[in-house]
Amino acid sequence: MVEDHEPVYLETWKMGGLADKVEAALRELGDCRACPRDCGVDRLAGERGICHTGRHAYVASAFAHFGEENCLRGECGSGTIFFGFCNLKCVFCQNWDISQRPAGRECTAEEIASLMLDLQDRGCHNINLVTPEHVAPELVEALALAIPAGLRLPIVYNTSAYDGPASLRLMDGLVDIYMPDFKFWDPQTARRLGRAIDYPEVARAAIAEMHRQVGDLRFGPDGLARRGVLVRHLVMPGHGEETAAILAWLADRLGPDTYVNIMGQYRPAHRVPDSDRYRDIDRRPNQTELEAARAAARSAGLWRLDTR
Repeated sequence: MVEDHEPVYLETWKMGGLADKVEAALRELGDCRACPRDCGVDRLAGERGICHTGRHAYVASAFAHFGEENCLRGECGSGTIFFGFCNLKCVFCQNWDISQRPAGRECTAEEIASLMLDLQDRGCHNINLVTPEHVAPELVEALALAIPAGLRLPIVYNTSAYDGPASLRLMDGLVDIYMPDFKFWDPQTARRLGRAIDYPEVARAAIAEMHRQVGDLRFGPDGLARRGVLVRHLVMPGHGEETAAILAWLADRLGPDTYVNIMGQYRPAHRVPDSDRYRDIDRRPNQTELEAARAAARSAGLWRLDTR
C-alpha cells in the first residue's frame, strides 16, 4: 500500500523532461516504429501504415467507465479514452467496430489534453488510455500539454502488450499503471488469431519492461490502484495450455506478487461467427475452463487474482 502518491509524470515535468520526450515522439512519428510492425512511414506528413493512423490519433470515445476493475473504477469511474484503430488484427475483437475500421475523429494533442482535463474535472480516478500502442507519440504530446495545465491523475496504459520498445521508453516517467493483456503464448496462434506471429515474444519483452518501470501493483488507502502492473488475460475456449504457460511465465519472470485479472468474458465476435476457419473458438469458455485457468494461476504461485 502507498499513502500519498503523486503521479510519476510530475517529477518528469519538474526535472524538465517533457520537452525531450516530445522531441523523441516527433522523431518516432517521422519514421514510425511506434509498434512492432515497424512500418517506417512518415506520419508527420500524413502517411499511414498498418494502423491506418497518420499525424493525429483517432479518438472513438471518452467517458467515465464503470466496467473496469474495482481498483480502477472506484465510485466515480475510470476516465477512459478509447483510441481508434489497432496494430493487432484479432479475428475475435469485441471492439472491432472501432479497432478495425474508422471510428470517432482525429484529435490534436490540444484536444486530447482537454479530454484528459475534462475527465479529471468530472471526478474520475485516473486517465485510462485504451489501445494506445500505435499512438504513444501523440499521447506524449498531449500529456506535455495537460500536465502543466493541471492534470494530476494517474495514467493507466491499457494495452494489448504489442508495444514497441521506443514507445515504452517514451512512456517511462509518464505512466503509473500499466495494464497489458497477455493474449497468446504460441506464435502460430498469434499469427492465426491476431495476425502477428511475433506477438508472444514482443509481449514478454514489453510486460517485463513495464514491470521494470513501475513494479508490482500497489494501492492507496481507498483501495484504488496507484502504481504498478495489472496483467489481464482473456481465457479462450480450447486454449487452456496457453493460458497455463502465460500464467507460469508471469509468476516466474515478474514474480508471484503479480496482480492478474483472469477474464472470462470471451464471446464469439467480429470474424469468428461467420467463418468455418474459427469454428474452434466459436463458443464461450465453459465453467470448467475458467476454473482450470484460476487453478493454473494458483499452481504457478500467483495469489493476487482480481475478483469482482
